[in-house]
Amino acid sequence: MNKNHRPMSGFVLVLGLLLCLPWATGLAQTPSGKPTAYSEKGADSCLQCHNETSKFPVLPIFKTKHAQPADQRTPFAGLQCEGCHGPYSEHPNMLKFGPGSKLTAEKKNQICLQCHESDNRMGWKGGPHENSDVACADCHRVHVDRDPVLTVADQPEVCFNCHKKQRADSYKASVHPIRYDKMACSECHNTHGSLTTGVLVKPTLNETCYTCHAEKRGPFLWEHAPVAEDCSLCHRPHGSNHPALLVKRPPLLCQQCHSTGHASIPHTGAGLPGGSPSEFLLAKGCLNCHSQVHGSNHPSGVKLMR
Repeated sequence: MNKNHRPMSGFVLVLGLLLCLPWATGLAQTPSGKPTAYSEKGADSCLQCHNETSKFPVLPIFKTKHAQPADQRTPFAGLQCEGCHGPYSEHPNMLKFGPGSKLTAEKKNQICLQCHESDNRMGWKGGPHENSDVACADCHRVHVDRDPVLTVADQPEVCFNCHKKQRADSYKASVHPIRYDKMACSECHNTHGSLTTGVLVKPTLNETCYTCHAEKRGPFLWEHAPVAEDCSLCHRPHGSNHPALLVKRPPLLCQQCHSTGHASIPHTGAGLPGGSPSEFLLAKGCLNCHSQVHGSNHPSGVKLMR
């Protein structure tokens, strides 16, 4: 065989494979095995009705990554709208994802996961959101120019639609800056699933906290045991009415573990009940002296006082 003919034979083979694809032929198989024709006009067929005056407008999708014909990963490089919703020729039975949809959450998610099942969503299977029959479309908006769940300012409101307790906590006196549009839930939680409790972005709660609070990581010469164990032993991450997101105010917080000695008896004298109140245990309580509660690197910091 002439070597000059080889590239042409390879080209013919690739062309033949491409013509077998549904988006190239305009045909696909229905569940019954019957061929179904897709629209030759693509999105233009949908835009006849779904324009800016429609009850279900879709024009803003052209400002998103989904509608990039030059990117082969996107629906608009193939069947366009019909790539997700099914053939236009069966309009009454096209797949609907919004309110009033009769599709199960599993079926809706199958459509999305055809493209989006990557390493970032490997934890979705068996995760808390999938087990609660949450659909991708319950949180994400595809036909808008800016998906609310992907913006710092709008994402918490999407999450709070279901997580009512966390919404209430976010309005307490001491909180993370979620309600000030400076932090999103996804900075701590992997909403698509993870192997951790609370679907955290890091393997442990402490590692998640350290992504912002690196100065609390240590290692310290003198460690405070509960700090290294679990931040939530002392702090409520979603909000508290006590300073610094604490679960209780000192000295009550400290007395959960340190129940003997002067730390639990607010008086003067030789550690015996009865004297006048000690100024060292009032106001900030234990923190008046033991200020390095997260740990100390001072050679004399064994009592976390310096």
